[in-house]
Amino acid sequence: MDKRETIISLLQTQGILPLYFHPDAAISVDVMKALYAAGIRAVEYTNRGAAALANFSLLRTVCNTELKDMQLGAGTIKDAAAARDFIHAGADFLVSPGLAEDVFDISYSEKVLWIPGCMTVTEIMKAEQFGLGLIKLFPGTLLGPDFVRAIREIFPTLLFIPTGGVELEKENLRNWFDAGVCAVGVGSKLMTKALLEKKEYSKITQNAQALLSLISESRAR
Repeated sequence: MDKRETIISLLQTQGILPLYFHPDAAISVDVMKALYAAGIRAVEYTNRGAAALANFSLLRTVCNTELKDMQLGAGTIKDAAAARDFIHAGADFLVSPGLAEDVFDISYSEKVLWIPGCMTVTEIMKAEQFGLGLIKLFPGTLLGPDFVRAIREIFPTLLFIPTGGVELEKENLRNWFDAGVCAVGVGSKLMTKALLEKKEYSKITQNAQALLSLISESRAR
C-alpha cells in the first residue's frame, strides 16, 4: 500500500487528528509522547511560530528513535517553501488551511500526502480534480455537519475531516460522524492552554483516551 493511502487509512481508523504547536521544544515533545501514550499514531504539528521547523525536526528525531510507528504531519503549510522545508525535515504528511496549488505541486512530486483545507464546493471540486482523496473542512465552526450532509452525494469518493469548531462531547461528535466525516481535527480543546502551562501531560493522555472512546461510541450504530 502507498504510504499516502496508509496514512489516510490510519486517520480513518483513529477518527481524530490532534494538532498543536508550542514554542518550547521540550513541551512539544512531551505533548506528542502524551498523545502516543493514549494510542494516537498520527499527529499534526502546526507551522505557527518561529520555532516550528526546529521543533518539528526534534519531533522527527524522537519519532525515529522512540515512537517509530507515529505518523508526524506538518500543518498550516501555506506555500511551496514551507512545504519543501517540512518535507525535508521528515514530514509524513502536510496539512494546509487552504487550497494552495504550489503546495500540491511539491507534495505530488515528493509523493507526500497533502490534506488541503477547503471551505467551498468550488475548492472541493478543484481538490478532486487534483486527485486528492482527503479534504480538511475549515473552518468547521462555520461549515458545520449540515454542510457535509449537503455535499456527500456530490462527492461520494472523497473523505472529509473538519477542523475548528468540533466539540469534545458525544452529541456533537455523533452529529459530525453521522453527517459522513471520516475523522475530526482537534487542537486547543484537547491540549488546553491550562494543561500546557501546568505541564499536566498525564491529563492530556487521559483526555485523548476519553476522546478516542467517545469517537468509537459516536460511530457505533
